[in-house]
Amino acid sequence: MMTFFKLRKLRKALKATIRSARTVRASRLDLLNSGELAYLKEHLDRAVETYKSNMSGVGELETAVNELEGCVDRLNPTHPFPVCREYFDMFVVAIAVAMAFRAYFFQPFKIPTGSMQPTLYGIHTVAESYDQASLMDVQPFRFFKWLVTGTTFNVIRAKKTGTVTINGNANSKKPGYTPVIVAGVPHYVPNEVVGVTNDRHLPGIISTGIVSGDRVKAGDVLWSGKIISGDFVFVNRWRWNFFHPKRGEVMVFSTNGIRMLQQGTHYIKRMMGLPLETLQIAAPNLLVNGQPVFEPLRVGQIARMEKLAPWAPNYAGFNPSGVPGQNADGTLSSPQSKVTLGPDQYYAMGDNSFNSFDSRYWGPVPERNLLGPASVVYWPFTSPRFGLIR
Repeated sequence: MMTFFKLRKLRKALKATIRSARTVRASRLDLLNSGELAYLKEHLDRAVETYKSNMSGVGELETAVNELEGCVDRLNPTHPFPVCREYFDMFVVAIAVAMAFRAYFFQPFKIPTGSMQPTLYGIHTVAESYDQASLMDVQPFRFFKWLVTGTTFNVIRAKKTGTVTINGNANSKKPGYTPVIVAGVPHYVPNEVVGVTNDRHLPGIISTGIVSGDRVKAGDVLWSGKIISGDFVFVNRWRWNFFHPKRGEVMVFSTNGIRMLQQGTHYIKRMMGLPLETLQIAAPNLLVNGQPVFEPLRVGQIARMEKLAPWAPNYAGFNPSGVPGQNADGTLSSPQSKVTLGPDQYYAMGDNSFNSFDSRYWGPVPERNLLGPASVVYWPFTSPRFGLIR
């Protein structure tokens, strides 16, 4: 009786090994040379013959299983850490899919400044005393608070004793922040709490009253309060491959080749002028070919200086830049300035008219620089702007 069950078990094992050998032959047919294929065929045929024979005993079955398994292992060796390799392969595939999705469909983009307020917010702050931190501002709760609300409570202290230098004209390594240098060490303070001027007699100043040139001690508070992350949006990379850009869309574009802008980055503004149109600003209206525009909805709200929502301030309307002498480059510096766009040019303006460095200052955006329209705010989850962008 024991011999019967052992024979039955061995026949099942041999059948499974034959199936495995056939799978290896099919999957590695283009990788095995003629000698290896002949070697596999010889062992496979012998195993099949043993399996079909009713005269095969325990010894013959065991030999057939061992020989065929040895053949399979030789031609298709088992790699170390197979589970880890499988997860790594899955990870690589997932990264490749994500990169393709980002490159051709929807690309994430962070709003760094307040030029699109109140439609979209960049990094903004609420000043609070350094001793107002709560339990939720201590790890690990601090991380989860940020993950849901995008808000963190920061206390920025001087790391060394020395003289303060505020350089608002420097290209910051952290978009949305101004480097404040103390004894050669940079401290990154949110842009909106720093007042900077080009007049050397009126140095930069932090909202806490610290002025460029002041001397501080290590540990002194430069600024403290809540830092609220800017809106994170998805940019629709494929839409403008099939549809023409429209007035009023929130456009993301490359700065490469546009004078006065930091190269190698991206800006986000509202598309207000289309190819071959003539633009002029008669505050609070934008004139296109001599006529004020109020469509689509958001353009009309800006022109009428309406509220976006109860929590938001009124729009400021459309206003000239007030910077004279640049009209020849496609800027709108005064009510008399006019710009006629070329066949492949678009005009970009921020919704926050008095705090937006846009085409009014540096001219039109070439069509080749367009990335796509911003379509949705996907984070922070508690943002009142969460959802579709209009």
